[in-house]
Formats: sequence, C-alpha cells, structure tokens
Amino acid sequence: MEAHGAGLRRVLVLIFCITGIWAAYIYQGVLQETVSTKRFGADKKRFEHLAFLNLAQNVVCLVWSFIMIKLWSRSSSGGAPWWSYWSAGITNTIGPTMGIEALKYISYPAQVLAKSSKMIPVMLMGTLVYGIRYTIPEYLCTLLVAGGVSSFALLKTSSKTISKLARPNAPLGYGLCFLNLAFDGFTNATQDSITARYPKTSAWDIMLGMNLWGTIYNMVYMFGWPHGIGFEAVQFCKQHPEAAWDIFLFCLCGAVGQNFIFLTISRFGSLTNTTITTTRKFVSIVVSSLLSGNPLSAKQWGSVFMVFSGLSYQIYLKWRKMQKLQKKRKPM
Repeated sequence: MEAHGAGLRRVLVLIFCITGIWAAYIYQGVLQETVSTKRFGADKKRFEHLAFLNLAQNVVCLVWSFIMIKLWSRSSSGGAPWWSYWSAGITNTIGPTMGIEALKYISYPAQVLAKSSKMIPVMLMGTLVYGIRYTIPEYLCTLLVAGGVSSFALLKTSSKTISKLARPNAPLGYGLCFLNLAFDGFTNATQDSITARYPKTSAWDIMLGMNLWGTIYNMVYMFGWPHGIGFEAVQFCKQHPEAAWDIFLFCLCGAVGQNFIFLTISRFGSLTNTTITTTRKFVSIVVSSLLSGNPLSAKQWGSVFMVFSGLSYQIYLKWRKMQKLQKKRKPM
C-alpha cells in the first residue's frame, strides 16, 4: 500500500509539473505574440522595443530568485560567486534579444520551430570543431529537424500572418533565431562550467546570477544615454497601460515556469523536462494557429510534424542511452 501511495503521489507531482510548464509557457507565448503584433490604444501603435521584454524579464526573475533563495535555500555558502556569471550574462543578454526581435520579421510559429532546432548548431560545432562522431540515428534526427525548418521557411506564409508582422523579412528573422541558438550554446556551456567548479550552486543561484548581469547589461544598453530605447519603451507603457500589463504577465509567466522546470528536473530528471518542454512547443504552435490567427497550410503542418518527429526521436534515443547506462551500473 505504501509503495502504491508513493507511486500515486509521484504521478500527481508529474501531472502538476506538466500542467505548470504548459500553462506558464503557452500563455507566455500568447503574450509574447500579442505584444509583438498588436496595435495598442486609439492611436494603434505597435510596441517596437521588443528587447525591453528581456530587461523586464531579467528584473522580475532577479527579484523572484532572490525571494526563493531567502525562503528555501538551506545553505548560504559554497555556491558560485555572483561575479562568475559576467560572461554568460553577456551572451544570455544578446541571444534572447535576437530571438525576440525575430518576431518583427517572422511569425511566432516560425520562431518556435527555428528555436527548436538547437541540435543543428550543436552537432555542426561538435563535428567541425571538436571532431565528435555521431551515430546515424542522431544524424537522422538532425536531418528531420533541419528539413522541417527549411521547408517551413520556404513555403509561402499566409497574407493574414504577414499583415500582422512589423517588418516581414524571413531571412533576417531566421538568421536572428539561429544566432540566438549559437549564443545560447555558449551560455549553457558556461553555466555547466560554473556548476562543475562550484558543485553546491543551486538553480536559484544560477537564476539570480544570470538575471543580475542581464539586468546590468540591459540597463546600460537601454538607459545608458539620453535617447536610449528604454526611455521610449517606458513612455509607451505609460501611454498604453494594457501593453504594460501584458509585459508584466509575460515576465511573471517566465518566473513561474522556471519554478516548475526546476521542480521537474529535481524530481524526474532532465529527460522528462525535455519531453514536457518539447511537447509544449508543439502545443504553442497549435494555439497560435487556432487562437492568434496564424493559419498554417497542410504543407506547413507537414513541416511542423517533421520537426517534432525528429525531436521526439532524439528524446527516445536519449532514453534508450540512459536505460543502457542504468543496466551497466546494476551490480551482477
């Protein structure tokens, strides 16, 4: 009975994590698309300074992580010092800015698909720079994702979707997304290096350090001179409170979503988290198509399924590799 009760609790926690991640990030996607495409107020103005979303996100997550550390952290020593995040903070400021600026040029579903192809630059760098040899199934995953993203980009986008974009320019939009992935790769590698040097560093410590430097860099970039874009963004929010509210909710969703991601990884591992976040991206595209007026053609849906088939196969390969490692570790 005790084992049955523990199993049931584990299933309920998993459902709680899935619900939290899906709700937070799907709604954040809706808000991101709203802020980037909607015309606010009687003057029907667009919110042009999308990079301001990253500064707002940094500030909210900085405050959130500080509160979480004070409430839940058991140890106040042994973690990485705050200054050690300075270099990762640079790429973590530039990368997401490029990703969100891409929404001026391509649709939200296109952006989600492009940012789902992180394995492509990882494998290219691994093969060309480090001489890593991958298996045929791994190359197949990459081929499916690359083929799906490429075909989606080449297919004609509906006139309704194009009309919502600030400055339609597919090559520039996709280019910004792939630069975002490249910067993210450096950010992740630097974070791994920090946690390897300081094993007692918690997820909240990383969140605090990254967002502290992100706040500093973005504040300098946006408010460091008299006509910085930060002043214009704040003025826009004063004139259009609806936009300010959407931005606040966008940031809050990101902070809450991080909670559920940390909980999922700590209880079920990174593979389960990857599975949940991958399926969330697919649902985000469906929601965008149905609710936000971004109709996709049958061929574009084929490209979407192609990408997520590759991602799903990659998750399966990781699971199979984990199973083999666990069998090897079991005592004879």
